[in-house]
Amino acid sequence: MVGSANLNVMIKAARKAGRSLVKDFREVENLQVSMKGAGDFVSKADFAAEAIIKEELMEARPTYGWVGEESRAIDGQDPTRRWIVDPLDGTTNFLHGLPHWAVSIALEHKGEVVAGVVFDAAKDEMFFAEKGAGAWMNDSRLRVSGRSRMIESIFATGLPFGGRADLPETLQDLARILPACAGVRRWGAAALDMAYVAAGRYDGFWERNLHSWDMAAGIVIVKEAGGLVQPMEAGGDILADGEVICANGAIFDGFAKVIRG
Repeated sequence: MVGSANLNVMIKAARKAGRSLVKDFREVENLQVSMKGAGDFVSKADFAAEAIIKEELMEARPTYGWVGEESRAIDGQDPTRRWIVDPLDGTTNFLHGLPHWAVSIALEHKGEVVAGVVFDAAKDEMFFAEKGAGAWMNDSRLRVSGRSRMIESIFATGLPFGGRADLPETLQDLARILPACAGVRRWGAAALDMAYVAAGRYDGFWERNLHSWDMAAGIVIVKEAGGLVQPMEAGGDILADGEVICANGAIFDGFAKVIRG
């Protein structure tokens, strides 16, 4: 699979940041489990990864804008293009020594995500897609699952933590979906949840209260793998509202109906 120059720049940046994070991840287990020590260490790893990505992308495309989790947004000279970056999605997993976290890089053009990369460095799985060119994981073409029965399907979501206000809503979602499906997973990294839908590992994913950098890359990867991606509310804006629902085409309507209640 030969991608465009932009996609190659994104993959290179993700690999470089991933190498830095893997090195730091090995250290996590050696840290004292004092909350502050480990938390400070992980935020340093996070900032270092973002600095690597920013340097790579801005050097290659100095006129593009930038939105990243750990730094202030930059308006580029080219107002039509911007990078949307999460240097470490799944920080809590990383902090606990769980090897399920990713680097996420997306390119937006005129309000549409046209390329995305989600790199699971711990497992060396590089998910990527470009509008019109299909979705890939390393050298393999990705396709969403072919399951058409809800009761055979598994879905992913995030669960609110630490007193977030959306707990009642999420509990209602779960009360509706759990009896209708084969299981719900909460693995703690939305970018990987979406990549897994594209790979057919999950049949669908939904979540509220996300940031644009949690899902931007995943949107194009799922679409290019043949999946459907929609805002939670009809007529909504996924990145602006921070809500998304995605699944394979066979199951989407039934799944969306259950989640939307």
